[in-house]
Amino acid sequence: MEYTSGAASWRKAFLRAGIGLLPRRRGQRRTIWSVGVPLISLAAGLLFTTTATTASGTTLREDRSPQLAQLIEDRRRQVAESEEQAAALRADVEQQTESLAGSDAPIAAQRDRAAASRQAAGFTALAGPGLTVELNDAPARPDGALPPGISNDDLVVHQQDVQAVVNALWAGGAEAMSIMNVRVLATSAVRCVGNTLLLHGRVYSPPFRIRAIGDPVQLRRALAASAGVQLFRDAAEHYHLGYQETEGPVTVPAFDGSSSLRSAVVPR
Repeated sequence: MEYTSGAASWRKAFLRAGIGLLPRRRGQRRTIWSVGVPLISLAAGLLFTTTATTASGTTLREDRSPQLAQLIEDRRRQVAESEEQAAALRADVEQQTESLAGSDAPIAAQRDRAAASRQAAGFTALAGPGLTVELNDAPARPDGALPPGISNDDLVVHQQDVQAVVNALWAGGAEAMSIMNVRVLATSAVRCVGNTLLLHGRVYSPPFRIRAIGDPVQLRRALAASAGVQLFRDAAEHYHLGYQETEGPVTVPAFDGSSSLRSAVVPR
């Protein structure tokens, strides 16, 4: 419903209120309706006018999903542009460091010290035997209806499902790991927004692929021993979610994002 003007509503309300409140001829009794109806009309006119002013010619129940989707897309583009700018700045810093290291012994020593820790920190690509785990939402039914007793939350991969797999793989001795081909570091945080995955400012849609380098036998044992992974596998069987383990050579890329820490605590 659209509201364009409240002037007509005000005129009708005042007219009815005025007629109702006019003095009665002698002998006529003023009933409660003769006073109540004008007041109700006046209140209705006020309500309609306020609604029209608030609406400003638009629909009050307008669907804001397109605006939200556009906002997400704009932020995603801003993140991509910022990442490109950050990558260019890091390359510039590394180039200048290499140039100064040739003539400055302290800088050369710090460069060598940092280079020795790059692999452990996740800033070099690694390859080796390992395991790939894929989690996926349940396929949509042709009629779009949900089975009785089942909600949409039962048919999608959640944050805790991805976290359970990641934690189990680390517990199984994984040497390096990636999610959606993005290197997982000690500062990585796995978050889900709806049925999408948010990782280092980027949004990913299912299926979610988690790759880990390590002994495949130990990694499988750790997954089987994880209570969280077992819960998802049971749900996958019951709700037809996707769960798959694939053994084979795994390549994990180097982390290419920002390495800045917001806070840190010295271990004791």
